[in-house]
Amino acid sequence: MASASANTGGRIGQKQTKILMDILVYVVLSVVGIIFIMPFAWMVANSFKDIRGIYQYPPTFIPEVWRFENYTEAWTLTHFDLGFLNSAIVAAAVVLGQLFTASLAGYSFARLRYPGRDKIFLLYISLMMVPFTVLLIPLYVQMRAFGWVSTLQAVIIPFLFTPWGTFMMRQFMVTIPRELEDAARIDGCGFFRTYWLIILPLTKPALATLAIFTFVNTWNSFQWPLIVLGKPKVKTLPLLLASFQNQSGMRTPWHLIMAAATFVVIPVLIAFIVGQKYYVRGIVTTGIKGGG
Repeated sequence: MASASANTGGRIGQKQTKILMDILVYVVLSVVGIIFIMPFAWMVANSFKDIRGIYQYPPTFIPEVWRFENYTEAWTLTHFDLGFLNSAIVAAAVVLGQLFTASLAGYSFARLRYPGRDKIFLLYISLMMVPFTVLLIPLYVQMRAFGWVSTLQAVIIPFLFTPWGTFMMRQFMVTIPRELEDAARIDGCGFFRTYWLIILPLTKPALATLAIFTFVNTWNSFQWPLIVLGKPKVKTLPLLLASFQNQSGMRTPWHLIMAAATFVVIPVLIAFIVGQKYYVRGIVTTGIKGGG
């Protein structure tokens, strides 16, 4: 009887400890979530204030006067319609290009067998160790030789290939059973048809993860577009947002800048919300298996 009571007490103690640990984890995650969301909430709140509300001291979170016209004024003042179009074209082209090239290269490194495959893969992914700042000058010289300076090609073509995306797709594809490929070949499918009809549909989580990361990085890209895009008609949203601050001769119009920044953030939020289910699956399953 004493032994049974001790076991029961031990189970109750373990259950209470687990409950306390779960509560602690939720509290910590809630605090971290609030810390991360506060800058975005502050930006949105300031986007509805007037200039006096921005410089008010002590600052207030809720606007005293709601100015919804800040959004229309910010949209028309800096030609954000053209910037949105340029950013959308660049982001869509880079995302689609990387999805195709990374998935095709990942298929080659994960599913095909040929001499030197692993050495070529290691050499290719070693490019991830090269800082992009090292490539700025030679890349600009190359773009000038092609006549692509101040064109959208200069911010699209160099980024259609990604060692990181190839690595991620390869790591995901090695987890797919080879029996599916064997069945496809029995049915007469070649390498490319097997990739397109069998492998690619099974890699939706990895594709969604790569698409979200690529879209966010391309949409927010600033350094390279600042160097290579000089003409106003080809500038992307981050460049227009950065130049917004210099358009006022007096105090910086932070209320309009916050409204414009909200415009820039919204597509990123939409992309993540739409693809978050596949994104989480891709993060969990990518890299489970290391060889092919």
